Amino acid sequence: MNRRKTRIGLRTRLVLAFLLVAAVSAGTTATLAYREARNAILQQAQDTAVSSFRERVQELATPLPVEPLSLQEQLRRLARQGNPHPWVVFAEYGSVRVSSADKPVSSVITPELRRAARAHPRGNFQRVDRNGTPWLTVGVPTVFQAGQTTRPTGLVLYAVMPLTDEEANIQAMLNAARDGAVPGLAVALVPALLSARSVLRPVRDLRKAARSMGDGRLDTRIQVRGSDELADLARTFNESSGELERTVGELRAAEARARRFASDVSHELRTPLAGMLAVTEVLDEDAAGLAPDTAAAVRLISAETGKLALLVEDLMEISRFDARAAELNTDEVDIAQTIRKTLKSRHWIDPAQVVTDLPDGIRARIDPRRFDIVIANLVGNALKHGSAPVVLRLRTEPYGEGAPGAAMATDAHDASLLPARLVTEVADSGPGIPADVLPHIFDRFYKADAARSRSAGSGLGLAITLENVRLHGGTIRAANGPQGGAVFTVEIPLTGTEATA
Repeated sequence: MNRRKTRIGLRTRLVLAFLLVAAVSAGTTATLAYREARNAILQQAQDTAVSSFRERVQELATPLPVEPLSLQEQLRRLARQGNPHPWVVFAEYGSVRVSSADKPVSSVITPELRRAARAHPRGNFQRVDRNGTPWLTVGVPTVFQAGQTTRPTGLVLYAVMPLTDEEANIQAMLNAARDGAVPGLAVALVPALLSARSVLRPVRDLRKAARSMGDGRLDTRIQVRGSDELADLARTFNESSGELERTVGELRAAEARARRFASDVSHELRTPLAGMLAVTEVLDEDAAGLAPDTAAAVRLISAETGKLALLVEDLMEISRFDARAAELNTDEVDIAQTIRKTLKSRHWIDPAQVVTDLPDGIRARIDPRRFDIVIANLVGNALKHGSAPVVLRLRTEPYGEGAPGAAMATDAHDASLLPARLVTEVADSGPGIPADVLPHIFDRFYKADAARSRSAGSGLGLAITLENVRLHGGTIRAANGPQGGAVFTVEIPLTGTEATA
């Protein structure tokens, strides 16, 4: 099962990051404010209650031993004086338990508070939560003065005060902070969008400019706004694109001059070479009657003149490809007959030199002249740099493994309707092509043996072959056969009705 990755744009990420920062800032501020405000509210209520209760206990005069009814009346009077809220007051003296309420004992008063209140002359306090309700409990022992010392009487008073009002105020403050967070984030969304827009505008401009330059418009520039880092990036892009435009312009001009030079030189050489070839033909005819040294010189001049003529023709052909002036003049021909004409015109009809496997009846629409050049260059290259016999095979492939529609072809009729290709293989019996040479085999003027600076070939034959195959919309590849020897495979696309093997 393929899982598609959800793409999150830069704009969305910037807005989310902005909102996240705003939410974290607002949340942190609200949390700190809530904590401080809560502590302040509870501290104020606590300090007021503890201070007031201690004063009331010190003013209380209770005769000992304790009389429960009298003590209860005093506790009720003390409870009515509660500050900031009314208290419920409890008293413990030995086993006596008295309170200002109906119940003499409170579950809010903890054993820890009892121990702390008895141990300290000024008592102690504690905040307790029971069933979700917060309480403040204060325990203060009564003492009597004996000279300079004070002694506990054993009577301990406890004040219990609910903190529901304070808790309600704290909850209201929390609700207000929570309710204000959503509108705050909504308000923060506006500057987030504006900031994202201001940040992304140069990025979008840069993307459009880069795409425009990729399409070949090297004069593309970006409008520089402001003086921040993005503006510096735009300036750098403009400077780089300007330098690139200048460099590419110089390279194109140099390339055009080089092509024009090669074309002009080749064109200018054709006329004198034609005259030289005519002269060398006459000299070749009379070479047999000349002195041996003179005859050898004449034949050498004739051979070198022929090579020069071939080089000029190859340069002219390459110039036409570079200028995109090469055109196809197609005709529907029998491929096997066309190949036989090519071999016969070059006198490659000896089976010891060339072995053919050319089934008749394969017709295709090609440019016969350019296809003749392809076959002649490949066979000539195989004979020159490989070893005889050279095997030339011809076939058609209606479809290959993985070709569109191949899996749906159920019979020969279906297969004939699928895209087909004409395949021509030229294999020699030589040692093959070195591995380091294969990637460069179709490069112009490339020769496998660097020491062979002068050879019968111009180094343009395979490059011209490649261009002619491409002009037909086909491909050519070079490899080494399993039994050794170089194998060149040419594939030219056909329609289903052309291949009738």
